[in-house]
Amino acid sequence: MTSTPVLDRFLRYVQIDTTAVPDAGRYPSSAGQLELGRMVAEELRSLGLADVEQDAHGIVWATLPGNTPGVEAIALCAHMDTSPETSGTNVRPQIWRNYDGNDLVLPGDPTKKLSLRENPELSRYVGRTLITTDGTTLLGADDKAGIAVIMEAVAWLAAHPELPRGPIRVCFTCDEEIGHGVDHVAPEKLAAVCCYTLDGHGQDEIDVETFAADLAVVTFTGVNIHPSIAKGRMVNAVRAAGRFIERLPMKSLAPETTDGRQGFLHPYSIEGGVAEAKLHVLLRDFDAEALRRYASLLRTTAADVERTLAGITIDVAIMPQYRNLADGLAHEPRAVAYAERAFENLGRTPTKTIVRGGTDGSRLTELGVPTPNLSAAEHNPHSPLEWCCLEELTAAVEMLVELAGVWARGGK
Repeated sequence: MTSTPVLDRFLRYVQIDTTAVPDAGRYPSSAGQLELGRMVAEELRSLGLADVEQDAHGIVWATLPGNTPGVEAIALCAHMDTSPETSGTNVRPQIWRNYDGNDLVLPGDPTKKLSLRENPELSRYVGRTLITTDGTTLLGADDKAGIAVIMEAVAWLAAHPELPRGPIRVCFTCDEEIGHGVDHVAPEKLAAVCCYTLDGHGQDEIDVETFAADLAVVTFTGVNIHPSIAKGRMVNAVRAAGRFIERLPMKSLAPETTDGRQGFLHPYSIEGGVAEAKLHVLLRDFDAEALRRYASLLRTTAADVERTLAGITIDVAIMPQYRNLADGLAHEPRAVAYAERAFENLGRTPTKTIVRGGTDGSRLTELGVPTPNLSAAEHNPHSPLEWCCLEELTAAVEMLVELAGVWARGGK
């Protein structure tokens, strides 16, 4: 299997700006996602897939028909948007063939470099082909690497009808990075016994657990008046927000001080003024019960601040986001078991991993479609230091081709 087509696809996709726009009030939140969707839909048609559609929400759907009777349909999913945390405009991918093991200085901004000291895993990639940014934007491997892998896998299967497979549903979503990836994905339209998102780190990993997640919006309401006559009358919502943040744990329950299975509260944005300020706080833990304790802590902290700052009122609104992937995977154990078998058939040893975050698979699983997440050659996502590896892209394509065969052979 040649690796050139998957690289060509990837380079084509990352040059379309699909940055998600928070609070845009529309789905998809950016026009570039529609542009990329039109491109991949046309490519899917050219490959001969059936039911190709870019729906009213910009989501791309397609079906690779099966060639083995009685095999249940599976689905493959990736998202078209990129993170708003770093610019996705004018992405200029850099290809480093036969990587020599030294630091990589990125040409668009020489102050940005992939150093071995900060990225020790690079030592395992000597002799491989790496793709980086030029240092001025993100790369978009999260998740255009996943799109390229899925596209190349279905292209290979379509061109090789001698390989057994059941029906394969393809779904490319929008706005995953801002928490809306599967808002318009109906399980009955996906019509698959399980799904696999291609949105993971490196190679040969199966993500089988994710954080459970809620979002808290804390609103501080004060009283604004001209500061020249403010004595005894002004109630400053900004000061209240500062006191509230100061009371939150930092040595524990903060992303800066936790790892592994430890959860956290993460105040990540604040806006407003004297009359009203809003603070957004992420609640994350592998145990959904812990989220309730974190919400209670926020409400207790709010009450404490109200008592110490006369006249301020604080509202804590909690919005569920997604739940731990593991909760739903237990209902369809073949989803993970067959992925493990595919790796083993290829002579590779998979690693089952946990994710301190979430994917479209978290929500899909919650909706009743068990969806583990698979490696898609991603490294340093959301960053101008983002990179991926061509050999890992190829390995992910090979895995999907074999996975189709495992499902067609009933797990063998």
